[in-house]
Amino acid sequence: MMPIKACSSTMMPAVYSSCLNRLISCNSLQLASRIQRSHHLLSDGYPACFAAQRTRLRGSIKDVPRTSIAKFKRHILEQKHYQSKLLMFSTTSMLLNREVPLTSEQYPSLKRGKFGSVEADDVSFFESILPGRVVTERDELEGANTDWLRICRGQSKLLLKPKTTEEVSKILQYCYKRSLAVVPQGGNTGLVGGSVPVFDEIVISTALMNEIMDFNQLSGTLTCQAGCILENLDQFVQNQGYTMPLDLGAKGSCHIGGNVATNAGGIRLLRYGSLHGNVLGVEAVLANGEVFNGLTTLRKDNTGYDLKQLFIGSEGTLGVITAVSLLCPPKPQSVNLAFLGCKDFGAVLDTLKFAKTKLGEVLSAFEVLDHECMKLQVTYGNHKNPLVGPPHGFYVVVETSGSNEDHDQQKMTSFLEEAMEKSLVEDGTLATDSVKFQTLWHLREGIAESLMRAGVVYKYDFSFAVEDFYDLVEVMRTRLRGEALLVCGYGHVGDGNLHLNIVGPTLSKEFLALIEPFVFDWTASKGGSVSAEHGLGFKKRNAMGFSKSDKQIEIMQEMKRLFDPKCILNPYKTIPGV
Repeated sequence: MMPIKACSSTMMPAVYSSCLNRLISCNSLQLASRIQRSHHLLSDGYPACFAAQRTRLRGSIKDVPRTSIAKFKRHILEQKHYQSKLLMFSTTSMLLNREVPLTSEQYPSLKRGKFGSVEADDVSFFESILPGRVVTERDELEGANTDWLRICRGQSKLLLKPKTTEEVSKILQYCYKRSLAVVPQGGNTGLVGGSVPVFDEIVISTALMNEIMDFNQLSGTLTCQAGCILENLDQFVQNQGYTMPLDLGAKGSCHIGGNVATNAGGIRLLRYGSLHGNVLGVEAVLANGEVFNGLTTLRKDNTGYDLKQLFIGSEGTLGVITAVSLLCPPKPQSVNLAFLGCKDFGAVLDTLKFAKTKLGEVLSAFEVLDHECMKLQVTYGNHKNPLVGPPHGFYVVVETSGSNEDHDQQKMTSFLEEAMEKSLVEDGTLATDSVKFQTLWHLREGIAESLMRAGVVYKYDFSFAVEDFYDLVEVMRTRLRGEALLVCGYGHVGDGNLHLNIVGPTLSKEFLALIEPFVFDWTASKGGSVSAEHGLGFKKRNAMGFSKSDKQIEIMQEMKRLFDPKCILNPYKTIPGV
């Protein structure tokens, strides 16, 4: 191995160089070299502080003070997994600290709409109606301007934090008169750039609209403001003997208003269906400031068009959702979880069919991750494969939820025994306590976070007929061999929703051209959808034509113009050509 010398902060971000220098100081040359090569691989196309790393570093360990060597050797002895954690931390820090290029610079052909620009008088007005809740500081705006994947970045100079529907109404009434474009933003956990500005749109955050307005113990109907965090709502209704009808990996951050606006799916859709069926009412503020009050809790209302459905999945383009009412199912009294290994995807499909037959009414989730996802979780997610022995081609999470513990356990045990006898499953394990339950679920739910540590992630969210679920992953592995760092697939196989993830070395138009529009064409050829649950947002809006006819798009464009004649609500998003 070639010698490595300590790195200066002028060559790479301070956190990264500090981590690398610690490893060099500890004589951990092999690990330091791995991090160094990882940084070199991911630096192409990023700012100059990264690019300087492209030249191989040379030097000698003797340049490092002996006191530093002794200090960090002792530190490693004190922490059993220090080196592996440092590798993960340094790589993550590098990715998260890189400067995200402006969206307007990434898409130079996209022109700013004919909107007004924020002036001092505008800020003064907003401060008069939102005292202490008008943000102009650059540091706080940076988070509101940048999406979770750190691929899109806007240039908003104003973040507003209303607490009530009335305040949102006043904001939009003013913005409509001044032709000021706005972006509604919840937890900002979206994956298609739909909740951040493209140019300098005003960000309207629902973070302070977090009150639970009502819960009916008899019917299980919940009414709350749009800024309530999903996990907090789930904890609240569980204390009342109910559960939320949706569950997402981002539940600790995402807002229920954003969930409804994007028609979020998640792992409970197999059991409880989509939000189109679970949302009973919606309150939203229209572009001109008028309030659409559809916050009913009735399960049946057949008086005309069901207008609330227009806001579910509209991604903030028709109105700003300020409150919702939902139907919550009773909390399961018995939950069982199995983690299984299957040889190939054919065995996964056979296991799914068998699970539907044997588990029937108690089957609540059937999730799959491929072998690349498992390797990713072991490398970057600090997980261990719970199945001892040789690796499997696919891993399946099967959950049952019911009301009779003995009955449900018997059904799960019988299912596993017969699945093994039929050679559908090669190996498996059951969650026997709450810690193992959470650990097994996190192997599936934590994939997105681990992907962020592996490189620049190109995410796709497709739905197919179940038998076509995994084919595209194999097609893209072949197509991108030698180009991509990783191609993996996971998702809600029970409802045909594939999450295709491609990790590339850089944020590059040339690399993207190898993926798009090929993946959209392929999906259309199978009769699939280019967005199963993430929405279209900014990054996928021009792909709508692969899943919708020209006439369908034309009707949506007309609806957008009817609800928002000046197109100030979340412009450049969701609906193409508007």
